[in-house]
This record gives sequence, C-alpha cells and structure tokens, in this order.
Amino acid sequence: MLDMKILLLLALMVLALARPGSAADLADKLRGGDHVLLMRHGEAPGVGDPPNLRLGDCSTQRNLDAAGRQQARAVGVLLKQQGLTEARVFTSPWCRCQDTARLLDLGPVTIEPALASFFNDPQLAAATTAAWRAVVARTLDGQKGKPVIMVTHHVNILDILGENIASGEMVLARVDRQGRVLSYQRLRAPG
Repeated sequence: MLDMKILLLLALMVLALARPGSAADLADKLRGGDHVLLMRHGEAPGVGDPPNLRLGDCSTQRNLDAAGRQQARAVGVLLKQQGLTEARVFTSPWCRCQDTARLLDLGPVTIEPALASFFNDPQLAAATTAAWRAVVARTLDGQKGKPVIMVTHHVNILDILGENIASGEMVLARVDRQGRVLSYQRLRAPG
C-alpha cells in the first residue's frame, strides 16, 4: 500500500509542477536572485511536539515516517528533473525539517533559527517572520545563480503567506530586497 501511495504522490507532484509557467522556469527563477523555494517538511504523524521537546534530541520530537522520508526523496528527484542540481538549503532546527532537507539531496544543509517553529509559542510569530525576512534579504542580496530552498513548518509558511500548505508542499516565492513576499506560486505535493 505504501508503494502505491508513493507512486501516486510522485505522479501528482509531476502533474503539479508540469503546469505551464511553473516547472519550465522553476530553476531559472530560483537562480535569478529574487525567488526562494519554501517547503514544509515531509509527513510526520501527529500535531505539534511533545511537551518534553528538546531540539538536540530527535527522540523527543515528531519525526518523519517512512512516507515522509520517501516524500522528501521524491521531491528532491523532482526538483532535479526541473533543472536544480544543487541549492543553498536552509532548515529549521527541528529534526523532521533537517531530515527533509538532507533527503532532498541538493547540497549541504544549514540550520537556520529563523525557520524554527513557533507552533507552541504563537506570540513569537511576528519576530520569527521578521527574522526570516532578514535572512532572505541577506541571503539573496545581490546573489544570483545558486537557488535557495528553505525547509520549515506550516505555521511559519502560514504567517509568511497567509496560507496553509500540506506536508511536503512547496511555495515558489518572489521576494523584494527586504525579504517581503511579492507574489508566490504553490507547487503542490500530494499527500
């Protein structure tokens, strides 16, 4: 059953990225210096994290399941098929995001605190999103050529865009020099 679900997931991702205007120029947009690819971590059963969460200890967190690991690998394959051979990959400190980022297999992964979840501490939303904008502005400042992928959580993406996305989904965001999102396009991953 898992294999059929993974095949369906990959087929739906190909269809989603094959829409005119999304897949054909994905790599070019990401290399242009004014786009970032935001991704929600792969499938990780449950909601939130246990009360004993410790960032340095994956056993205290929700983690990717087999479907989530396969989902992350499939997204990496799909991105490579779209012309991304390497990227600057940033991730939340949470293990499920780090694992997703590594399984994309698009280059070294950098832990970025501005991608950290604030699910259990919603009053941190504004400060976390402001920190994310600063990181985006600093990362893209005059940089062209190497795509930027940021793996984070649904609450972060919801605060940045005002829209919730599913596990493993991606958003191609066009940003200004201050890291504010000017427009975005969802790249749906099935789930």
